[in-house]
Amino acid sequence: MVSDFLVIGAGLAGLSFALKVADKASVILVCKSTLDETNTSYAQGGIASVMYHPDNIEKHVQDTLVCGAGLCDEKVVRMIVGSAAGQIAQLIRWGVNFDHTPDGAYDLHKEGGHSEYRILHHKDNTGKEIQRALTDKVRRHPNITILEQYFAVDLLTQHHLGQTVRRRDGNIECYGAYILNLKTQQVGTFLAKATVVATGGLGNLYHTTTNPSIATGDGLAMIYRAKGVVENMEFIQFHPTALYNPGERPAFLISEALRGFGAILRTQDGRELMTKYDPRGSLAPRDIVARAIDNEMKLRGDDFVFLDCTHKPADEIMAHFPTIYQKCRHIGIDITKNYIPVVPAAHYSCGGVKVDAHGCTPIHRLYALGETSCTGLHGANRLASNSLIEAVVYADKAAGHALQHIPHYTICDRIHEWDAGGATHPEEMVLITQNYKEMQQIMSNYVGIVRSNLRLKRALDRLEIIFKETEELYRKSILTQNLCELRNMIKVSYLIIRNAQEMRESRGLHYSIDYPNTTRSALYED
Repeated sequence: MVSDFLVIGAGLAGLSFALKVADKASVILVCKSTLDETNTSYAQGGIASVMYHPDNIEKHVQDTLVCGAGLCDEKVVRMIVGSAAGQIAQLIRWGVNFDHTPDGAYDLHKEGGHSEYRILHHKDNTGKEIQRALTDKVRRHPNITILEQYFAVDLLTQHHLGQTVRRRDGNIECYGAYILNLKTQQVGTFLAKATVVATGGLGNLYHTTTNPSIATGDGLAMIYRAKGVVENMEFIQFHPTALYNPGERPAFLISEALRGFGAILRTQDGRELMTKYDPRGSLAPRDIVARAIDNEMKLRGDDFVFLDCTHKPADEIMAHFPTIYQKCRHIGIDITKNYIPVVPAAHYSCGGVKVDAHGCTPIHRLYALGETSCTGLHGANRLASNSLIEAVVYADKAAGHALQHIPHYTICDRIHEWDAGGATHPEEMVLITQNYKEMQQIMSNYVGIVRSNLRLKRALDRLEIIFKETEELYRKSILTQNLCELRNMIKVSYLIIRNAQEMRESRGLHYSIDYPNTTRSALYED
C-alpha cells in the first residue's frame, strides 16, 4: 500500500497528527488493536494547561523543570507550555468535552508537583473522552484509511535496498514499514513519503502496570533497529497508586487527581505516610511518592498501602471520580467509607526516541511522537498530566513540518516484498510465553523503583539468554504478534538497563542504592 503519510499508532499523538495533515494529503493509519484501545484511552487524570489567574506560564514551566530534576530542555518546556492553550482549543473544536463548574469556567484539578489548579479533565476518564472525540473525527475523514489489527514489524530504510546503514552516518531515510495483518498473518509492504511512529508506551515490560496489553515498546524497538537514537530510557515512571487487586491486568489506575482532591496516603496501621519523606506530603512528585511507598512496603513487609479519601464529602467523590468509585465498589470497597489499597505500577517512559523541536528523528522522513519519543520535556521525571499536552503539541509541530517538506519526497518503489523463506510456526507457544514471563520478572525484580549495580548486571546477564533464544525463534518462525512483541520488549529492556548502568547518580526516576546522593530525594533504605 502507498500513501503520503503512514501513521503507526492511534492514540492522541497519532490521531491528531493524522487529522492535521489529512486535508492536504493521504494518510494510512494502522494500529495493532482497535482505535479505542490505546494508552491515551487509559489516561484518567487529565491534560495540563494554564487557563486562569493566578496561574501563569512561568509557574507551569518552573513546576515542570523542578519535577524533571534538572534534565528538562527548558526551550522545549517553554514551547509546549506556551502552546498548550491553543491546542486545548483545537481539541474542543474537535469535540472533546472538558468538565466545567456551574458558572461555566473549566473545572480544574491539581496534581502532584503542580503549584496551581491547571488540569483539565472529563470526570476521571479524560483520556477515554479525548480518544472518543478524535476517533469519531478520524473515522469520518475521507483522506484517512484506517487499518485496525495491523502490527508494524520493521521500518524500511536503505538497509532494505542492500545498502549498509550505520547510526553515525546521519543519512538514513525511512520509506515506510513492513506490517503484519493480524487477521491473515501476511506481511505487507507499506510505502510512504513520510512515516510517523506513535505507538505509545512500554509498561508491559513489568509485571504490574497501568498500561493496556498493547504497550510493549514496539515503536522504540523498531526505530532503534533502524539505527535511530534512543535516550533517557532509565527514567521509568511508576505511578504511585494503582489499585491493589492481585491478578488484574492492567492494574487499575487510581488517578493522582484523587490526591489533588485531598486523599491521603497511609500505612496499613493508618499512619499518614508521606510527610516524613517530603513536605508536600501526598502531593509530592511521583518519583518521591513511589519510592516512599516502595520503602514502607519493604520495611513493613506489606503488599500495599492505603489511600484515604473518606474525610471528603461523599457526593463530591462520586461526582468527580465515578469510574474509580464504581470500580472499587465492584470489588467491595466503598471509597467514601473505606480506604483504597494501592501499590506502585509501571506507568510511563520519560525517555524514548530522540527528536528535535518538530518531532523529527535523526532518520530522515521519520517522526516519533507521544510516549515513543523523547522531546526533553520530562527530563528525569514527568510532571503529572504533561504527557497528553506534549503529544498534541508535538503532533501539531510535526504536521506543520511534514506538510512543508512532503512535496520534496517521493515514494521509494525499490523495496522488496517480505520474504518468509522457510519459516514455520513455533512448535510450542510455551517458548514464547516462558520468555515473556522471565523478561517481566527480570525487569520487575532488578530494574524497578530501586536499583543497584549488582541488580542491573544480573538483569543484563539473564536478559542475554532469553535474547538469544528469542532471536533464534524469530529467524525460523512465521511471524506472530506475541513473538514480535516479545522481541521488541527484550530490545527495550536492554536499552533501559544499559542507560541505567551509565548513570552514576540517583536522579528523578532512577534511584540506585550505590549512588544515593541526589539533588532532589531523601535517602531511601532498601
